[in-house]
Amino acid sequence: MRAIRLHAFGPAENLTYEETPDPHPAPGQVRIAVTAAGVHLLDTALRQGMTGPYPAPAELPTVPGREVAGTVDALGEGTAPDWLGKRVVAHLGMAPGGYAELAVVDAARLHEIPPALDDAEAVAMIGTGRTTLGILQFTGLGPDSVALVTAAAGGIGTLLVQYAKNAGVTVIGLAGGPEKTARVRANGADLAVDYKRPDWPDEVRAYLKDRRATVLYDAVGGTTARAAVDLLGKGGQHVVYGWAGKGPHDGEPLTLTDAELAERGITSEPVLGPAMLRKAGGDIRTLELRSLAEAAAGRLRPAVQRFPLADAAGAHRALETRATMGKVVLVP
Repeated sequence: MRAIRLHAFGPAENLTYEETPDPHPAPGQVRIAVTAAGVHLLDTALRQGMTGPYPAPAELPTVPGREVAGTVDALGEGTAPDWLGKRVVAHLGMAPGGYAELAVVDAARLHEIPPALDDAEAVAMIGTGRTTLGILQFTGLGPDSVALVTAAAGGIGTLLVQYAKNAGVTVIGLAGGPEKTARVRANGADLAVDYKRPDWPDEVRAYLKDRRATVLYDAVGGTTARAAVDLLGKGGQHVVYGWAGKGPHDGEPLTLTDAELAERGITSEPVLGPAMLRKAGGDIRTLELRSLAEAAAGRLRPAVQRFPLADAAGAHRALETRATMGKVVLVP
């Protein structure tokens, strides 16, 4: 098969497209003929040798990627025979191997793809979708809510805007540049703001008049997050799920002191990792099922940006420079 392999930690150019041996499913596993493989910002950190939530760097060489969709073409011993030939999607968990024409995974991780979804959309929902629903566990939204969504043209941001609008929320989407703000506006946000403009907080205040934001979904951090937090009213929530901003002081989480939180009357909480898993009762699969069901019903519509599998390096560069919109997916 053809796959993307990483032989040395470092820049995106270290991702090479090459011929590798076909994998074979072990007992209880299936092999998937991959039609779509998800790319996550975390993948770019792992490519550089950072561990993120993982206990140690990957052993090299490795095939990156942990989200795949496609058709089951082989079964391991003891695997239920009715999986063969089915169109499926799975998150591979701690084991990599997604950036390839073939991938193996435990059958217990599989979901059959609803007919209403294409394979790239299913990949978006198995990773980005489940994370979005996990984030939303921490906030209660209703018609009186005002939500600020940073990185609103991204994969998670797109879904947060849609979910909030379905709940009757006033939604303000922040994105970088006119093309991205146009996408946020078309996605249903009440106001789409270019946070590269220095006066963007004034634009938000003018729109809200005497209202204040009630929740900030923060994926950017740094100075952008600081300005957004200043728009929260008493009782507001600062929900942190990333810090991927590209401003001069971005790229790091915004830390608020206990004294500042008390003075402002707001809360600030990181929600990824163990916190999200605890909130889900330890069952991440429930979030995956809900995510696929929401997309199949048309209530959530993932935005997808496709790259050829052979151009995984280009996909990584685009993610690292915030040049993407929606979920990035590799197509063999």
